[in-house]
Amino acid sequence: MKKRFGEEQIIGFLREAEAGLPIAELCRKQTFSKASYYLWRSKFGGMSVSDTKRLKELETEDTRLKKLLAESLPENEVAKEAQRP
Repeated sequence: MKKRFGEEQIIGFLREAEAGLPIAELCRKQTFSKASYYLWRSKFGGMSVSDTKRLKELETEDTRLKKLLAESLPENEVAKEAQRP
């Protein structure tokens, strides 16, 4: 699914709301729902653009490490079974 707004845009929207623009007006002007605004605020609130780039890198690294762990667990189980008398 393609996202309509990038992290930089979302942070810009959050900054506009922090500057005093009413949330309902911001949502109507930028064509997204209030639910999206509050979801973004919970995820990106207080972050800068560089923070979001770092978050993305960490999420990618986390996914890679989880995949490596999932691949190694069956191999470990086989090795344990082979060592049992």
